[in-house]
Amino acid sequence: MNNSVRVRFAPSPTGPLHMGGVRTALFNYLFAKKHNGTFILRIEDTDQMRYVDGAEEYIVNALEWCGLSPDEGIHSGGPFAPYRQSERSELYKEYARKLINSGHAYYAFDTPSELDAIRTSYESEKKSFSYDASVRLTLNNSLALSDEEIKRHLNEGTPYVVRFKMPENEQVEALDLIRDKVVFKTDTLDDKVIFKSDGLPTYHLANVVDDHLMEISHVIRGEEWLPSLPLHILLYKALGWENEMPRFAHLPLILKPAGKGKLSKRDGDKMGFPVFPLQWEDPATKEISSGYRESGYFPEAFTNMLALLGWHPEGEQEIFSMQELIESFSLERVGKSGSRFDPEKAKWFNQQYLRNLPEDKINQQFTEYLQKKGVNAHPDFTAKICEMLKERAVFIADIYQEGQFFFDAPSTYDEKVVRKRWKNEVPEHIKSIQNILRETEPFTAAVIKENISEYITKNELGFGAIMNALRLAIVGSSKGPDLMEIMSLLGKDETLNRVANAIRSLSAES
Repeated sequence: MNNSVRVRFAPSPTGPLHMGGVRTALFNYLFAKKHNGTFILRIEDTDQMRYVDGAEEYIVNALEWCGLSPDEGIHSGGPFAPYRQSERSELYKEYARKLINSGHAYYAFDTPSELDAIRTSYESEKKSFSYDASVRLTLNNSLALSDEEIKRHLNEGTPYVVRFKMPENEQVEALDLIRDKVVFKTDTLDDKVIFKSDGLPTYHLANVVDDHLMEISHVIRGEEWLPSLPLHILLYKALGWENEMPRFAHLPLILKPAGKGKLSKRDGDKMGFPVFPLQWEDPATKEISSGYRESGYFPEAFTNMLALLGWHPEGEQEIFSMQELIESFSLERVGKSGSRFDPEKAKWFNQQYLRNLPEDKINQQFTEYLQKKGVNAHPDFTAKICEMLKERAVFIADIYQEGQFFFDAPSTYDEKVVRKRWKNEVPEHIKSIQNILRETEPFTAAVIKENISEYITKNELGFGAIMNALRLAIVGSSKGPDLMEIMSLLGKDETLNRVANAIRSLSAES
């Protein structure tokens, strides 16, 4: 094995990629790029029972959206192809046979119904059954059967699985790059199935074989795989690869917003935030789960937020470009305990990215958003709207929500504002201001303000009372940025039309 850094992200296509999976991919990617190494995408699709149509394509698209392009993988190719485990099935048979021949694994001919009956018997005695050293010699496997019986089963095509023979009374030690020294006692572990009756390996054998053959230097994965670590280490030893074993790092969980338990899709459904990078439609139920992309998040904001769930950079910096993340990242600064996900903080990251986006980029995305809604507007017009409203927005869509009045003249008026502002002599003053606006030249915010202010001062009126009524006429409510800027941007004709409509509509109501 060479000394270069080679890491892999190896998801199973059993559904959409959870944001926890994206974070695992991100940490692998950052570690690889930090060390001028290779980031590999391998699809672990040996569990055909749980395979979901469209899931593999979803994984690829999600990584692409996040900017995590594999150097090697199912689409990139590479020197260790194929990178889809279902296309490597013959390979695993060879290593399963090798483990059986060396005495580290054995054939198990027990049928599912036989094992279910044993479990039921144990449960009736309030015990739990584990297929391990204490019972293996009493069961229907090649350790307990004679050579003739084994040959007969194999010749007759009796279905079997291959189980790893867990050694007795041993300690398995490993140095985890995040958790330091971890120790496991083999007496607490069962004889896991490493090769199934359908002719495919389980995750345990396939990932060890592939990691070795693909010269993986570091296995960076979620902490849910920590209990499998002793089996994987023992498989490396049994296959004679102990000296070429990768280094392991098990990442902490992403926790629910309340802080207890692993973040799940149900949490997102309940609290109204996505847990998947892209929208997902379940092919079986047609249920749609929201995605960060479709919710309006920038991919850079999403990955920046994910990077800080479990990894703690030096200093107070929170906004990182991908290059800055690569330069700053280290496994030494990844914590052991879970990180609580905060949906409001995720929005904050997006808001920061929106504010820091160049004006032309904001305008481009806003224009694309408008086009999807069937709204056509001049780029100069939309650019000024973006400039006015970007500080109020978290998402590009918010610019439209905050400034919809720029595109649609009010057809109704906020009743509370009408009751509060459109009363007494105010409508008459608005008519006078209508005449002032008609004569204002040039129709710029500064000149509009100067002329209206002069009228208000001269007539000893309250500035707030008049301006809020005028805002009602222009916008339909009390919201929006500087009113003079709004009128200037709308232009004289549109402004006068709106004032006239308000006077007509609100006078008719009163």
